[in-house]
Amino acid sequence: MNGRCTGDAQPTRRGARAPVAVRQCSLRLQPVRHFLLSFAVSAATTLWIVHIAKTRPGRLLDDNFSQPQKLHSVAVPRVGGIGIVAGLFASAVLFGWTMGPEAARIAFGLLACAVPAFVAGLVHDFTDTLTPRGRLAATAFSAVLAYFVVGTALRQVDIPGLDQIAAHPAGALFFTVLAVAGIANAVNIIDGLNGLASMCVILMLAALAYVGFAVGDSLVGTLALAGIGAVLGFFLWNFPAGLIFLGDGGAYFLGFYVAQVALLLLVRNDDVSPLFPLLVCIYPVFETLFSAYRRYWLRASPPSLPDGIHLHSLVYRRLMRWAVGDRSAKAMARRNSMSSPYLWLLCSASIAPAVLFWNNTNVLASFLLLFSASYVLLYRRIVRFKSPRWLRLGQRPTAPGALQDDNPPT
Repeated sequence: MNGRCTGDAQPTRRGARAPVAVRQCSLRLQPVRHFLLSFAVSAATTLWIVHIAKTRPGRLLDDNFSQPQKLHSVAVPRVGGIGIVAGLFASAVLFGWTMGPEAARIAFGLLACAVPAFVAGLVHDFTDTLTPRGRLAATAFSAVLAYFVVGTALRQVDIPGLDQIAAHPAGALFFTVLAVAGIANAVNIIDGLNGLASMCVILMLAALAYVGFAVGDSLVGTLALAGIGAVLGFFLWNFPAGLIFLGDGGAYFLGFYVAQVALLLLVRNDDVSPLFPLLVCIYPVFETLFSAYRRYWLRASPPSLPDGIHLHSLVYRRLMRWAVGDRSAKAMARRNSMSSPYLWLLCSASIAPAVLFWNNTNVLASFLLLFSASYVLLYRRIVRFKSPRWLRLGQRPTAPGALQDDNPPT
């Protein structure tokens, strides 16, 4: 059929079975339908939230600019996760018609299990009172629910000495909760620039979708595509204008969703290396581990304490030099959005080899080490004001008494 939805069969009588070519065409279009539906619902819901926030702001707006990790200068709604969840819920309903009750059970099961993580994030978005430990505990509870309800268990890690632990049910549960809560928290950590976390999640889900379809797992591939559509519906209003933020509810939910789709891929397909999802998600994961090390060992502060020297914060302050000293809302919004593509490239640098070598554990392990070393080198150069000139976008001419940097040396 050459990949086209065509066939030689003639139209049939009412009630007769559809021609094989038509049925195959319909099967190929199912993932596209899920993508389009989740995108449309997410985009419409997110636009409605933006409208409500402008007419009746209430507690929807993030107007706290005092925290060091905040890089915006105007009040913005931070409940973008609502639109994403709405898009995925619509896709889950469609699963019942397109892929059968078992697929619908898994899709709805993932959304139901994500409720604790999502609600905990939303509570913090509205009240700013829930501690990081509380949000992490809620996400861990969501991971436990998914372990029993959906069956997403990490029983193999391809790390010497740990596979024996993961083979035991208690060990599998431990590694599952650690992986899911860790990735969810990691996505929240990088949610600091317009379009940064959402585009990275899109790239991660695209890698999972590619491998899912490559191994013939249409369920995983379709779940990933539906996730891409839902996140794109949010991305449309978040980048570059920053009309709405993902918020902790959206960030924790997306991290949970990415982790669960990755675990489903591993559980259902033995050919996929357990290191494939880790390399796909290594940018936010390593950012989290490195931040904990930097805060605890180098700065003697609690690992959960927010600060303004994440890699994306340094890119914003030290590579986007054209806007240094310009504090207008328009300049800062443009500077914010222009910083994100740097990190998209960094995220893609690990995803590309992961997609190419998804079933080769040794090669994936080598790229994990290469990415980790490259990240540390890049961070070290930027934080010491030694970033390559070609990375600095549009350096502003220095004027007498001009502000040279937003952040002191660390």
